[in-house]
Amino acid sequence: MKSGFVGLIGRPNVGKSTLINTIIGEKIAIVSKKPQTTRNIIKGIYNDDEAQIVFVDTPGIHKPNHKLGTYLNKQAYYTIEDNDVLLFLISANEAWGRGDEFVLERLKKTGKPIILVINKIDLLTKEELYLKIDDVRNKYDFEAIVPVSALRDDNIKRLLKVIKDILNEGPLYYEKDEYTTKSVKFLISEIVREKIFDLTEKEIPHSVSCLVEGFEKSNNSYVISIQIVVDRPAVKKIVVGSHGSMIKQIGIDSRKDIEALLGSKIYLNLFVKVVPKWRDKEVYLQEFGYDDFKNE
Repeated sequence: MKSGFVGLIGRPNVGKSTLINTIIGEKIAIVSKKPQTTRNIIKGIYNDDEAQIVFVDTPGIHKPNHKLGTYLNKQAYYTIEDNDVLLFLISANEAWGRGDEFVLERLKKTGKPIILVINKIDLLTKEELYLKIDDVRNKYDFEAIVPVSALRDDNIKRLLKVIKDILNEGPLYYEKDEYTTKSVKFLISEIVREKIFDLTEKEIPHSVSCLVEGFEKSNNSYVISIQIVVDRPAVKKIVVGSHGSMIKQIGIDSRKDIEALLGSKIYLNLFVKVVPKWRDKEVYLQEFGYDDFKNE
């Protein structure tokens, strides 16, 4: 049995979260057009008859402009050192830039096997993809270059085979029926945060957090209460919306995904609270072990 840990590394918005969701077959990482929405180290566990592969999704490496950004980079750097194989993701439709070069230099120092994954190939023609591969093949002596479309589940089986060929024989680190190390409460809080980003687009800062404060089973349904924490009254106004229209839609969209996750009907209560300088509080709490604030 092959086994090991595989880190997903790259700049923001290259599709790391989409890729891990597609491989695992479950939604364990939120996906948003807003960069740097992944804030925690999220592990997805892939099992088949040949291998157990623990995929580790990380925040996108970027130039930080606040404490939260610095913290996210630290999370990603830690993951680089703590895996057997590294997947370096780039976007097929974006030119190789200084950000990619910066990430690659960090990866090269580890001495770990690096697979270059060219994601979003559905946005290119075959001719454009050939040119893209030619452009990046000389950047480094990669273990392999694998073009994929995480969104369309294209060439994912090939990627898994390449990873298995590199991994060594090893133990099962988790039970066969496990697909993530994160708690149900964490996944629920992330669903709500994803819907906030989807519906408000660029208006909402990354400091918005969702805390599960109530989670009770009643007969065949669940009653869930979630506190949405923002750092300014202006942000609260956006989240609530005119006459409560925005928070109502956030609840409607969240409820669908949470019911799919739990396989049960839910009653969802959302509240919005303003905590000044919450961004700094968030970094403080995470650094002292409160992984996404008591949702574990």
